[in-house]
This record gives sequence, structure tokens and C-alpha cells, in this order.
Amino acid sequence: MERISVPFTGDGAGCGDLTWGQQQVWRAMVEVNTSMSMGGVVPVLDGRTVDDFAGELRFFMSRYPAMRSLLRFAPDGATTQEILGSGEAFLEVHTAASADGAGALAAEVYAGWKARNFDYAHEWPIRMAVVRAGEGGPITHVVVMVCHIAADGSGLAMMVSELAERDTIGSHAATGPLEIAAAQRASGRHTDNAMRYWEAQLRAIEPQRFAGYAKPEGARFRQVVWRSPALYLASERLAARLSVDAAPVLLAAYGVAFGRVAGGGPFASQVIVSNRFRPGLADVVSPLAQNGLVVFDVRGVTAAEAVSRARQASMSASKYAYYDPGTRLALIDRIGKERGEPIDLAVFYNDRRISERPPAEALDEAALPASEMVSETPMPYFNEKLMINVDDVPDTVQITTEVDTAYLPIGDLRRLLQQMEDFTVAAALDPGSPTF
Repeated sequence: MERISVPFTGDGAGCGDLTWGQQQVWRAMVEVNTSMSMGGVVPVLDGRTVDDFAGELRFFMSRYPAMRSLLRFAPDGATTQEILGSGEAFLEVHTAASADGAGALAAEVYAGWKARNFDYAHEWPIRMAVVRAGEGGPITHVVVMVCHIAADGSGLAMMVSELAERDTIGSHAATGPLEIAAAQRASGRHTDNAMRYWEAQLRAIEPQRFAGYAKPEGARFRQVVWRSPALYLASERLAARLSVDAAPVLLAAYGVAFGRVAGGGPFASQVIVSNRFRPGLADVVSPLAQNGLVVFDVRGVTAAEAVSRARQASMSASKYAYYDPGTRLALIDRIGKERGEPIDLAVFYNDRRISERPPAEALDEAALPASEMVSETPMPYFNEKLMINVDDVPDTVQITTEVDTAYLPIGDLRRLLQQMEDFTVAAALDPGSPTF
């Protein structure tokens, strides 16, 4: 393996606080001891050379201050960041014995990176390598990994998009995390408004989401991937009938299914809000997502009303998901003490779909038995109790779930997923059908 030196310069150097999005990501990274990295292996089919990829890495380093950020840790526990104005990155060049083995070597490089956390104080938050077929042979694959402290999925997509336009963009630095953090410090209004909303919701819900801890059977923490073409068709069809997007339909299905399986009062879940709809943040390369809070009651209403309530709750959650994370944690702790028990917010929902989907004109009954449990694997650790992720997979609804089976047994999780489908299929046929 060779390491090609890639010197760079860029604007936006300085030291300062982490942004609100970075603070949330960093806390999660520490809790699960992982860099939560993103990236992958991409075949190279256009004849680009080592020099071409060195130029791409130089563009990333110069253009995006977040790629030049290193974390600084104070003795009192405070975490800040320093963005360097110049430095040296390295492009790794791996040589496969033959073209047939290049793909496997690229996958091996990526797996090795995935298993090794970034050195946050000394390593740039981007790793890049190329694989060539034989000594002096053509480049067959490029491997890229970005630490989550520097970018989220949308930011990574922006980097790829701007790479194709770099000749017109030039090397002028994009908006960096120090600028965002400064703007956040200057505006207390966002946090104040958000905390009023959060406090009202926290006082309206039951403190606990589950009945309590019970010794699980088998592995306690599990990841389950489930796929339902019927849920896809039904959600798109119901959305068209109600003149809404499918997103609130799926959120309503989650709320109804949770109530049917776990019981309780108004449904409450944290949701992941990208915050890129806010002025000046659409094209930023830095983690911007923060937790929102949806609360809506689906008991004793029609399916159409449940979707309407989910839609309104989702809009409110997005509006009030931009705040100082420390202030929110203090609020949750204070209200828990006032109510005499901690407020359990370890239930999450994350709709990760970004692709456009045409509305389904009809619900094909042949899709009903096609739902399947794709995989069920143990996890070494999970720092929440339930996380529902709607994946961006075409022509189906694929849900990746992480669960602590000490609070939601695996059988109940399987029922919850099936209830999401059952509710939505029934509602697509008759929006006036009851939720319970």
C-alpha cells in the first residue's frame, strides 16, 4: 500500500464550539463507541488515475471546512473543534494481484476502516483510497469513508454533487461548522421557542413508554430488517386518497401499531429532523439533524384522522427541532424530577427515504403475502429501546429496527411491524376504518 501526499489550503480556519447537530452526533458516538461513519466502495469505470483522485481529495479538503476539523478536549470535559487552514491529507493506493481480486480488496479496505474509529484529535474526518488491478494497472475502485462528526448523509451527497461541478465552483470554502455554531450562539430564540414546545409535550405524555424491564430470551439487543410491498402500496394509495404525502401515513401506522402492541396513552416518539429546510442550511456539509418530538393520540379515531394528527405532529416536531442540546437535556431532567420519575424518550422514528415515488393506483392483493423478515441479527449494544428506520428502498417499504428486547420482546416487535401493515392496508381500502 502506498500513501500519496495531498497538500491543501482552505478558508475558515479557527477554533470554536461544536454546532448543535455535532453535539448531538458526538454524544451518540461516545455512547456507542463508534464513529458512525458513512461511505462505501464505488467501481471506477471512466479511466480516472491516481492523480485524478488526489485532486478530488484536495477539492474535498479545500472546499469543506468540516473535512479539516479536529476535535479538542479540555481538562474540564468540554469538546470543541479546530479547523485548519492548511495541511496534508493522504490518498491510499492499494494494489490487487489481478482485476478479479480488486473488488474483494476494496471491500477489505472498507471493512478495516469500518472496524477502526477515527482518531478525532489527530486524523482528518475523511479517509480515501483507490484500488488498482496489478502494479501500474488501472484504477478499479475508490473507497471513501467520512466520520459522522463532519457530515450527515445529505452533506455527503452534496460533496458528491459538487465534485462533478468543481471546475465552476472553484476552491472557495463552503459554509463551515464554526460559522453555523456562531449563528446558533447569537440566536436564543430558536432554543426558547423549542423548549416551550418540548415542555408542553413532556407534561402531556405518560413518563414511560413500556411496561418495564423483563429478562429477555436470547440476545437482548437485536437488529431486524423487514420488508413489505403491501405497506408500500397501501401507504401510497392512502396518501393519494387523503391528498397528503406518504410520510405521515407511515408515521400514523407506527403510532397505531405501537398503541396496539404496547398500549399507553398518546403516542410519543422522538423523530430525526434534518433541519436542512431552514434558511442557509440546505447545502451545508456538517451534521444538522436533531431530535424532534411527535405526540399524537390515535385512540378511538378513524384512520384518516390518525394520519391528519400524525401530519400535524410531524410538522410541529420539525418546527421545534433546532435548539441547544444541553438546554433540552436539562429540561427533560427537570420535568422528570418534578413528575417524580424520569421521562422515557428512548423510542425513535427515522424516515430516511428521499427518492420520489409515484402514487399507487390500486392495492394489489398479491402483495399481501410478500412481506418478509429479511434478517434478524444480534447487536453488541444499543443505547435506546426502540428505533424504527424507514429505509430508502424502491417499490417497497423496508424498515430496519434496533430494539432492546428487555422492554419490547422480539415477538411484540414482529407484531408491531405486522400491525403497521394491517392498519395501512385496511385504511387504504376504507379511510374511515377505526384505529382500534
